[in-house]
Amino acid sequence: MADAPFMKDGMARPTGRDALGWLMRGEVGMAAGVIGVILLLILPVPAFMLDVLLAFSLVSSVLILMTAVMMKRPLDFAIFPTVLLVSTLYRLGLNIASTRLILSGGDSGHAAAGAIIQAFGQLMMKGNFVIGMIIFAILLVVNFVVITKGATRIAEVSARFTLDAMPGKQMAIDADLSAGLITEEQAKVRRKELEQESTFFGAMDGASKFVRGDAIAGLIITFINIIGGMLIGVIQHGMSAGDAANTFIQLSVGDGLVTQIPAIIVSVAAGFLVTKAGVEGSADKALVSQMATNPVALGVVSGTSGLLALIPGMPIIPFAALALGSGFMAWRLGRNRLKPAEEAPVEVEAKPDVEEPISTALVIDDVKIELGYALLSLINDLEGRRLTDQIRALRRSLAQEFGFVMPSVRILDNMRLPNQGYAIRIKEMDAGTGEVRLGQIMAMDPSGRQVELPGEHTREPAFGLPATWIDESLREEATFRGYTIVDPSTVLTTHLTEILKENMAELLSYTEVQKLLKELPSEAQKLVEELIPATVTVTTLQRVLQTLLRERVSIRDLPAILEGLAEAAPHTSSVTILVEHVRTRLARQLCWAYRAEDGSLPIVTLSPEWEQAFSDALIGPGEDKQLAMAPSQLQDFIRVVRDVFERAAMTGENPVLLTGPQIRPYVRSIIERFRGQTVVMSQNEIHPKARLRTVGSV
Repeated sequence: MADAPFMKDGMARPTGRDALGWLMRGEVGMAAGVIGVILLLILPVPAFMLDVLLAFSLVSSVLILMTAVMMKRPLDFAIFPTVLLVSTLYRLGLNIASTRLILSGGDSGHAAAGAIIQAFGQLMMKGNFVIGMIIFAILLVVNFVVITKGATRIAEVSARFTLDAMPGKQMAIDADLSAGLITEEQAKVRRKELEQESTFFGAMDGASKFVRGDAIAGLIITFINIIGGMLIGVIQHGMSAGDAANTFIQLSVGDGLVTQIPAIIVSVAAGFLVTKAGVEGSADKALVSQMATNPVALGVVSGTSGLLALIPGMPIIPFAALALGSGFMAWRLGRNRLKPAEEAPVEVEAKPDVEEPISTALVIDDVKIELGYALLSLINDLEGRRLTDQIRALRRSLAQEFGFVMPSVRILDNMRLPNQGYAIRIKEMDAGTGEVRLGQIMAMDPSGRQVELPGEHTREPAFGLPATWIDESLREEATFRGYTIVDPSTVLTTHLTEILKENMAELLSYTEVQKLLKELPSEAQKLVEELIPATVTVTTLQRVLQTLLRERVSIRDLPAILEGLAEAAPHTSSVTILVEHVRTRLARQLCWAYRAEDGSLPIVTLSPEWEQAFSDALIGPGEDKQLAMAPSQLQDFIRVVRDVFERAAMTGENPVLLTGPQIRPYVRSIIERFRGQTVVMSQNEIHPKARLRTVGSV
């Protein structure tokens, strides 16, 4: 342990090799680099070290440009705003370091600030500092006015439009998730990418200002170097004005050039990055696929180049070469476009057909909504309530009301439907159709009369009530008259709600029943183990639950239902008797569900004569009873029930029909055929604390 001394916290102090690896870690290297850039602003740098740093600046700018060119999408280079900040700060540090060398040692000659600045000055100026100043000014204008300004403007617009488009994109993700096109994990990934995209373009909007500031700082620093260097050379070192101008201007302009060229390269990279939005693949492939694959365009280029070559005084060779090259490419592309049609049979023979598994054709969507083309906007409606949000809320509401989660609703388009029509399918079968009017609202009179407003008279699809599609501008007047106002997506959702309630029994599959049993709390699992399958099979439980749902009785209190089955199942196998016993156990729930606003339970009683008539009409041995009532007697019963309940409805009442326990299921089987919303209860289902209120008698 002597070779590995310990620090105060008990950790081993790193040896030489470990320390090198520790320093090479990414976060430590990044921190050291930023501190080094800051030190450039403070500490003097020797000329040979400045050469190394300037070379690194040039090479790193090329790396940044190539990364921006080769990326497939802007988010592949999401760190670019940070890179732009660091590179700008780095170049400013090099500017200050070179300024210190130029002003302190410019009198010693052109090599005072290092070999790179000297080489750039001699290469660009050819011994004439006026030429160097002009070239530097042109590069500055190109960078500041053309590249930087354009990239900044594109970044601003991209940031604004990206942020504006975020709600629509998020809604599109939610729509795909609701329709079952993507999974929850895929939706999370898409939302994360959307968040990164908005953050990136927002950062690019601000980071582009660094490029503008860098160009302005380069101009000011060069101007200060020229003026300050000439004053120092003439006043302090006794140089002539011509010698001072020649030396310090060449050094200053060389310094400006050697820092402006990396700045231009990084500005071009920023331009590539912000203009890449909306283009698939890398920039080179997109450029070739979009500009060099059209034989007609290349043919026009060839003809234009040929005409220019024939103009007197124009150089023939370059234009003729361009004409021949573009003409050859147009000819080759034209031939390639004809090849697939000729060689199609060969390709078909070479590639065997890969058929989809036949089992995929057997998959059935439990619930599906098909929309006409014009109604697709309901999915991403930004102004009103989106259809997908309403369906999601509907599934949650039905789960709380009836006790099981409805299957996912798949939404897709159907060009065969009317433009603003829709169709609701349950297990691929038509369950309801209708039409809505986008840009309008549906008005209905609560009294059931026709709406007295201009518009398109129709019937509300869920309940068949008189309704009218009116213009949005009439909303206030319709509200003033007391009409019920419904938007198009709510009309569709209401229709879907009623259809789901009518078909809940079919949607409760064997798999859903097993899922309900597994999701019961742990204290109820003991009852499940004892009851299923020893006393009651899952299939019998499914039939009981389906019967309850068919009468719109909630199965949310599944433990109470299982307790009722545990009591009755040992004595009978009849599903009808099991359901009646379970309903007795749910007496409190039933009385609470059908109570009126004043807390009482409004009832319509069945007279003793009809009670006796139904009892006498039951035939069959044992538990297998069947109702065999004369058709004329059934017609009389239907007429009386309809009259009584319609009179109650006119007074605002929605009572239940109260019968004897032996005949309740048979009375219900008759009433559901002509008045499905009417609830039929037996005396055994009345809770002792329920407050009854008789509103009529049959």
